[in-house]
Formats: sequence, structure tokens, C-alpha cells
Amino acid sequence: METNQKSEEKETFGCETCPIRAKAEANPKSFMARLWRWHTTWCPGWKAYQAHLAEQANQA
Repeated sequence: METNQKSEEKETFGCETCPIRAKAEANPKSFMARLWRWHTTWCPGWKAYQAHLAEQANQA
């Protein structure tokens, strides 16, 4: 029998500490920023991170 228990561990996402994201945010007009924005249009990790942030905002 399988149970669905939420763990008390905080979910972690690489997007929070990504060095590419940090460089893109530091200089929004750079090539790196354009590459980052393109990447976020299809990245499943980024979409999961955004869904997680939205869920946290709804809980607050």
C-alpha cells in the first residue's frame, strides 16, 4: 500500500543559485540574459520552480 506523505524537507531548485541566472539578472541586456530568457521558455526545471513559487505565494 502506497501512501502520499509530504516530507518536511524544503524543495530545492538549481534555479535559485544558478550562476547563469545571476549573471543574466546583473546585466539584463547581455547575451547571457537573452540566452537565459530563451532557456526559461522550455526548461522543465524552471517551470517547476515557478509553480513552486506560485504555490508558496498562494499559501501565504
